Amino acid sequence: MNKSAVVIALGLLGAATAGSADLDAAPVSKSVPEADGWRMETVVSGLDHPWSVAWLPDGSALVTERSGRLRVVRDGKLDPRPVSDLPPILASGQGGLLDVSVHPDFADNRYVYLTFSTGTRSANRTALARGRWDRGALRDVRVIFRNADAKSGGQHFGSRIVWLPDNSLLMSIGDGGNPPTSFRGANIRDQAQNPGTHFGKVLRLNDDGTPHPQNPYASRPGAKPEVWSIGHRNIQGMSRDPESGRVWATEHGSRGGDELNAIAGGENYGWPAVTYSVEYWGPRISQETSRPGIVEPKLVWTPSKAPSGLVFYTGDVYPSWKGNLFSGALKFGEVRRIELNGEQVVSEEKLTIGRRVRDVRQGPDGYLYVLTDESNGALLRIVPTTN
Repeated sequence: MNKSAVVIALGLLGAATAGSADLDAAPVSKSVPEADGWRMETVVSGLDHPWSVAWLPDGSALVTERSGRLRVVRDGKLDPRPVSDLPPILASGQGGLLDVSVHPDFADNRYVYLTFSTGTRSANRTALARGRWDRGALRDVRVIFRNADAKSGGQHFGSRIVWLPDNSLLMSIGDGGNPPTSFRGANIRDQAQNPGTHFGKVLRLNDDGTPHPQNPYASRPGAKPEVWSIGHRNIQGMSRDPESGRVWATEHGSRGGDELNAIAGGENYGWPAVTYSVEYWGPRISQETSRPGIVEPKLVWTPSKAPSGLVFYTGDVYPSWKGNLFSGALKFGEVRRIELNGEQVVSEEKLTIGRRVRDVRQGPDGYLYVLTDESNGALLRIVPTTN
């Protein structure tokens, strides 16, 4: 994989961004080389803007389509019949059926979890549902959590699920949207700094959707008890390193300033008060890119790559990639391989897919899989061509 070339070619510090004078506080990604020793093959196509994929113990895969359908891929073939009995889903703008995840104790309880947007164009929210998988169908589907507040428009719902060792889960929720989207008389994105709402947060929930009792904001007056971390714009990639326990997340910036963060409970990640982003119409959103008490990103992408799915690779199919992060890029149509040394980014290279990448996952067979965000979207497999 020509690791030395990757390290030499990647410039991580001191890049400039439109409207920003000083980017010395965090590593900033520059142009990166192409990874070698791989090819991609199509597992299935014909998916309508797929958003997430998760595997069942029998090897079949569940794939969400943003339009509101849950599909099954079995023995390399797409079942033409969508799974029935899903909760009401608002498929509008960036919203729809989003993440899918299988309970760690699925063999015993058969639980499948879905995140989605629900409501109307003028009053909608991110929600979490749980159902019991039974012979190709979801039974006893219940909405077990929903954002406490409704918003308008079709932007910034989040949302990814990550399981923790005690079978609690982390769930990301977006900040609600760009100006002029408002909430309580101000820009809705400002709520990312308010622990009294779920907007712009990572939440920690028990597997029944109730707040985890050890959440850092649980005893703070006025705070939502589900809140785990604050100051996020729109996390659409989140993964956990099972060895260190470190939780990684990627979130969209605004016209640059996409971030890779190591997420910890009780921390503030800055949005929108401290950010590398600029407004879509030009000026900087904040004059600060760092501040005491704000966790700095481990990597910043400017220009924006529009980060999507994220996975920490633990398999043996690609030995030299073990322990690396793989981050999808909607805008660039690629997957970024991010080499780490603890929490430090060492190097970065790209796997050019040529289509909008919505999700990146590790399958139970140890291969990396990619979902492409298209009306004729595909589930792809990354296959090594060298040892």
